[in-house]
Amino acid sequence: MSDFEEKDLEKEENDTEIEEVKEEREDKEAGQEETGSDKKESEYEDVCFICRRPESKTGKMFKLPNNISVCNDCMHKTMDAVSQFDYQGMLSPNFMDDLNKNMNEKGYPNIRFVNIADLQGEGGIPNKQKIKKKKKEPGQEPVLDIKNIPPPHKIKAQLDDYVIGQEHAKKVISVAVYNHYKRVATGTMDEIEIEKSNMLMIGPTGCGKTYLVKTLAKLLDVPLAITDATSLTEAGYIGDDIESVVSKLLAAADNDVEKAERGIIFIDEIDKIAKKKNTTSRDVSGESVQQGMLRLLEGAEVEVPVGANSKNAMVPLTTINTKNILFICGGAFPDLEEIIKQRLRKQTSIGFNAELKDKLDKEKDILSQVTIEDLKQFGMIPEFLGRLPVVYTLKALDKEMMIKILKEPKNAILKQYQKLLELDEVKLTFDDGALEAIAEKAMKKDIGARALRAIIEDFMLDIMYEIPKDDNIGKVTITREYIEGTGGPIIDIRNAGAVNPDELNQIEG
Repeated sequence: MSDFEEKDLEKEENDTEIEEVKEEREDKEAGQEETGSDKKESEYEDVCFICRRPESKTGKMFKLPNNISVCNDCMHKTMDAVSQFDYQGMLSPNFMDDLNKNMNEKGYPNIRFVNIADLQGEGGIPNKQKIKKKKKEPGQEPVLDIKNIPPPHKIKAQLDDYVIGQEHAKKVISVAVYNHYKRVATGTMDEIEIEKSNMLMIGPTGCGKTYLVKTLAKLLDVPLAITDATSLTEAGYIGDDIESVVSKLLAAADNDVEKAERGIIFIDEIDKIAKKKNTTSRDVSGESVQQGMLRLLEGAEVEVPVGANSKNAMVPLTTINTKNILFICGGAFPDLEEIIKQRLRKQTSIGFNAELKDKLDKEKDILSQVTIEDLKQFGMIPEFLGRLPVVYTLKALDKEMMIKILKEPKNAILKQYQKLLELDEVKLTFDDGALEAIAEKAMKKDIGARALRAIIEDFMLDIMYEIPKDDNIGKVTITREYIEGTGGPIIDIRNAGAVNPDELNQIEG
C-alpha cells in the first residue's frame, strides 16, 4: 500500500472520529434540552385524560402520545373492559402492525393502537400508588421552628380574646400544645424521646369544647380535622373506618402529607364509644372502636385514601405517620356525675364525718373531681385512657359567663348583629336588663351557649325584617321588656331624640 493510500485511510478514520464526537455532543445537548424542558414542565401537574384528577391524587401516570396522561385506575378499567373481547390471534408478533394497516385501509389513518407494554416504563405498572412528599427547595426554612412557637402565656392570652371563662382548661391546653410542638420541632432529643401529650376534655354540652379547639387551631395556623366518634365502627361494618379521622386531616391539609403529620385531630362525642353495658350483641361501635384507635393515639403508619373516607373507593392510598399528630378527645359524658357522686358518698357516708347525701346534689362543679376509675366505670377501657395522659374538665356556664359571652369576645353574637345593622346605617344597643333577661332564658334551656344564639335569633327576626323598610330609623335599643314580651324596643329617629314607642309603628315581639 502506498503512502498516499495510508494517509487517505488515516484521514477517513479521523473524520469518522470527529463525526462521532459531534454526534455525542449533539445527543448530550439534546438530552440536556429535554431535561431542562422536563424541569420547566415539572412545575405543573399532569391531569388524567379520562377522570381529570391531578397526579398528586392519582399517583404515577401512564404517558401516551400527543401529551395524553392516563392514571393507573382508568387504565385498569379500560383494560378490564377490553378484556371481555376475543383475543385470538393477538399474541402473534405482527398483530399490531396488521391491525394498524387495516385501520388505515378502512379510512382511519389517524387512529393507531398502542402496545401497552411500551407504556409501562422501566418499573412496569406500579402495584400500589403513593403520594410523594414534596421535596424541600434549597435554602427553604423549616416549616416549624422552635423559636417561632408562642409560649403558653401568649397562647392563653389569644384564647382569652375569644373564649370566656374556662381558665383552667385554657391553661392546660396551652401548655400541652406548647410542649407538643416543641417535641415536633426538635424531634428526638439525644437519648430522651418525648412522648405525645394527647388530651381528653370533659364538660357539659355547650360549654365551649369544640369552640376552644377551633380557636386554638386558627391561632396556630395548623391543619385541624374535627370528626365525630358516633360514626366510627369496627372495620368491615357499615360506617366510617377508624382511619377516616386521619383522611379528614389530610383533606384539611390540602393532601400535603408533611403538613398533615403536624396537625390536630379533635374527636368529639368520644363518650359515645364507651363499652355498652348489659348487651349480648357484638359491640362494633363501642369497645372495638376504642381498641382500634389505640395505635393511632400511640403513633403508627396508617394507609389512608386520598380524597375519600373509604378504602374501598378507587382512589390512591398514602401513608401517614400519626406520631406527631396531636389528638384531642372531647365529650359531655352524661351520667358521669352520678358515678362521681356514688364514689364520694361511699367515702363519707358513715361515721362522725358523714355528710348529707343531698350536699353533692348542690355541687355545681362535680365533674372537676373526676378520676380515671370513674371513666373506667363509665365504659372507657384502661388502654385507651392510658394514651390520653392529659385529662381536664370544663365548667358549666353560669349567668355571669353567659352575659360576658354575649358582649366580650371579638366575634360576640351581639357584635355580629350590630355589624349587620351598621350596613343599614342603624345603631343597635342592648341595655343591661336585656342582657340579663337573655342569660336567664338561656339558663332555663340548659344547653349551654348554644341557647344564646337561638334566643337572639328569635327576638331579632322582626327587627331585621322591619328596619330596612324605614330609612328614618337611626338607633334601636333592646330592652328587658322586649325580651320578656311585655314591651317593645326603643327606636330613635335620625336627627331627633328618643321617641315614645306608642307614637310610632313599633316592632312588636
